[in-house]
Amino acid sequence: MILITGGAGYVGSHTVKRFRGAGHSIVVFDNLSRGHREAVPRGVRFEKVDLTDARALEAALRRHKRIDGVVHFAAFAYVGESVIHPDLYYTNNVVGSVNLLNAMRSRGIGRMVFSSSCSVYGNAAQQPISEDQPARPMNPYAMTKYVVETMLKNEEKSHGMRFVSLR
Repeated sequence: MILITGGAGYVGSHTVKRFRGAGHSIVVFDNLSRGHREAVPRGVRFEKVDLTDARALEAALRRHKRIDGVVHFAAFAYVGESVIHPDLYYTNNVVGSVNLLNAMRSRGIGRMVFSSSCSVYGNAAQQPISEDQPARPMNPYAMTKYVVETMLKNEEKSHGMRFVSLR
């Protein structure tokens, strides 16, 4: 089974449909603050869970015992809003990801696909941007994505987490 966080959002819901179409069993966790319940196809397991609530997240994970990996889309993603309300972005995007990583580790889930952003490169020196260019996040949204990528690298070194970041 694959857990898709933020699976009621635009990109998440389309990912749910593709994975399901490929024959995978899916569970969606979404707090519905920006997503829509009706975007999750009928028959897909759904939990209304806010990743910033560590206890609720742990409880939801316990209800789904056979999760093999996580595709993590649960993030706020508006650059302008992140500049006006950086606290919202650090809480939702970073604290939510910390809670998710802790819960995954406690349940023995060791694989993640993380929805990052090319915005971590800032104003890149060359186009097209290659992944060996340095990160230069220029706004709170981009910084939260970079922080989570850094956390994932640390998880890999410390606990063997396998991950890929989609930029």
